[in-house]
Amino acid sequence: MSDKRRSYESGHRPKFMVVVDKTPECARAVHFASRRAARTGASMVMLAVVDPPDDFEWIGVGEAMIEEASEEAQKLLDAAAREARNAAGVEPEQTIRVGSRSDEIMKLIQEDEDISFLVLGAGSGKEGPGPLVSTLGGRAAASFPVPIVIVPGGLSDEEIDALAG
Repeated sequence: MSDKRRSYESGHRPKFMVVVDKTPECARAVHFASRRAARTGASMVMLAVVDPPDDFEWIGVGEAMIEEASEEAQKLLDAAAREARNAAGVEPEQTIRVGSRSDEIMKLIQEDEDISFLVLGAGSGKEGPGPLVSTLGGRAAASFPVPIVIVPGGLSDEEIDALAG
């Protein structure tokens, strides 16, 4: 990965990246990122990560499980894209990856030098963004290649609109 992000060089636009999942807090992150992208002339990329199956690959079920999970992830991305369009007229890129969520986030940031911000919705549950926010907000935040924006899951659309500008 380059030491310098390219998002502010001529011909490049910064991107806000949102990790999309089933949690209600995800909608807060999508709303914030789309509003900020529209306000700043940036673009937006949404990532959904499918967990790989553990022990089912040897009987051919693994591929079917990944395909089914990918279809569900695409539905989540489509719903999040509608939210981005409705909130701010932003048409986000959509990406589905298979693997560890934190690994796939880092890989996408490394591959796309225009990604300037990672936007996460903060929740308190055991599933969804809560553990990811805790992990990235701890020691890992100091070495992360882009700023991490954490949007509290309890904010209303109006509060996010006011904060996003």
